[in-house]
Amino acid sequence: MPGTRTAASTRTASGRPASGRPVLTAREAAALQQLLAERAAAEGRPIPRQVVRQPNRKKPASRRPRTRAAREARAAQRKLTRRRWAKRLALGVPVLAVPALIALLLPSGAAPPTTGPPADATSLALTAQTTLLDAAGRYRQMEQQVTQRTAELATTEQALSDARAADTAARAAVGSSAADLYRASPTSRFPVLGLDATDPAGAADALTLQAVADDADERLQGAVVRADRAADAVATAEQNVAIARGALRVAEARAADALAAVRAKADGLPTDVTLTLAGLSTAVSGPQQDRNAAAQQRWQAYLSSLASAGIVPPSATELADPSTMPAGFSPALDASGQPIPGVAWAIIGSSPVTVVSSETVAAVSTALSQLGKPYVPGATGPDAYDCGGFTSSSWLLAGYALPVSPADQWAVSAAVPVEQLQVGDLVVGDGGLDVGIYLGNGEMVGSSGKDFLVEVRAVPADVRAVRVTLDLPSTPNPALTPAAGMGACGAPLPPAVVANPAWGGYANGRIPATSLCPLGVAGHRLRCDAAASYAAMSAAFAAAFGTPLCITDSYRDYAAQVAAYRAKPRLAAWPGTSNHGWALAVDLCGGINIAYSPQWTWMQANAGRFGFINPPWAQPGAEKPEPWHWEYGNFG
Repeated sequence: MPGTRTAASTRTASGRPASGRPVLTAREAAALQQLLAERAAAEGRPIPRQVVRQPNRKKPASRRPRTRAAREARAAQRKLTRRRWAKRLALGVPVLAVPALIALLLPSGAAPPTTGPPADATSLALTAQTTLLDAAGRYRQMEQQVTQRTAELATTEQALSDARAADTAARAAVGSSAADLYRASPTSRFPVLGLDATDPAGAADALTLQAVADDADERLQGAVVRADRAADAVATAEQNVAIARGALRVAEARAADALAAVRAKADGLPTDVTLTLAGLSTAVSGPQQDRNAAAQQRWQAYLSSLASAGIVPPSATELADPSTMPAGFSPALDASGQPIPGVAWAIIGSSPVTVVSSETVAAVSTALSQLGKPYVPGATGPDAYDCGGFTSSSWLLAGYALPVSPADQWAVSAAVPVEQLQVGDLVVGDGGLDVGIYLGNGEMVGSSGKDFLVEVRAVPADVRAVRVTLDLPSTPNPALTPAAGMGACGAPLPPAVVANPAWGGYANGRIPATSLCPLGVAGHRLRCDAAASYAAMSAAFAAAFGTPLCITDSYRDYAAQVAAYRAKPRLAAWPGTSNHGWALAVDLCGGINIAYSPQWTWMQANAGRFGFINPPWAQPGAEKPEPWHWEYGNFG
């Protein structure tokens, strides 16, 4: 029996008609009709009348007569329905019809118009800056974890050292007792064996000796127990050290990954973005703004010339070896014809141009974007900087981690001859007290302790230079001698002024505690202005060394001066004459008490900015050297 035949489908598997023409819904067709009508009206053509075909409807076989009330109710229902559909069409047509209209009315291959204005260069630069800051922030978090894990490892290693010392002592005690027992005779170990029934008088002595032997046995058993516990403590300490070392390795790996992520982001910045980034600075007043702006424009013109020539700065890794330059680049040469590591030459037109690494471009552009920010001792940004914090932060946003101290930046970076200075090199001046980033034309950008802001200024005469992008030296560079009379970040020390230390009508050592201010360390007080300066100096010291100032003595009342003179008559002043009695002197520790230590050297360079000096009589080689003694003012 033949099966029932069905009509052939006019649609493809995708649901479109076989002819390939799109199928519009009633709503889309109505919207299309309206759009065509508006187009025709705009072109001045008559609007064709559309013939709407109505589907065939079967006439009902019969209708029952309706009452007037029923007819009115049905008419009201139709009116309500039309209103509802009108609202739905008004809301739905823009959503449903627009895609179909765009597809039908746009020329073939045309893309739909974009919505909203394109992102401007400043927005892109700000976004890039935010991205780098976020990435650098993650690295700093990882770096803090490394510092914490390093401290934990040091603690566990010290605990292991202590445990091993205790274990050695316990084993020695057991060994000594065991040797005594080995050498002892049976009767000395067990005196009761020497009891003689015929000698009742000797029984008491034997029993006493036996009690002593039993006590020795108990002590030996205790020593054995302590030795076992000491061995267990060593095993536990060794396990803790292994765990701490593993945690440190993980933290270091995470920090390295975070730093590599910063470098990758810096390396991937387009030249036009870094060009705009360099201009995101804070304006200052006077001639300094002209100098800042000239340096920015010079740098932006350099980047613009590279971009116009289609030159993309290579990464620092690609420029590290002059013998393996990327395609289109050649090694840069100095005046003697020797290759300059870390930079390359390219050709623009018919002239060679020096090309620095992409990381250097990011560091210099970031540095210039901070022009006008204030100078604050110990600050590392992003709102204020000192000179070391400025260079460290600028290069961190390029993916390189540097110490904060200018002297440390010199010590751990690759030194280059001053004759080979290139843009982006660190210029270290004043014997390691000052540092900036070289810009070319004899200028550098840095945070000035003299002018109290980030600025472009001339490179000092006696400087050293390091190139951050080169491999670290196998041994640190030799330490520099701080320049005499200079403070931190290019600021000269204030001139010495001899002042009378007496104040407030008080006698030396007779100042009431209510007239003094605490230093934040139990029992230590100074005159309030000296206390405020001490707090600022301690904060700056902590930024450099990680811990606040260590203090052993401050205000010394008369009774304390008498006690000090009795204890140390060769060192202490005669009671009633000590500057400690004016609450204007401190004795410091934590390395400051050792002449020429890093802490003492920092104080020599920076304490004058906070009003403290190591008086001439207390200097090394003077009549009474006291490197720990510092006074608030020069009292002659």
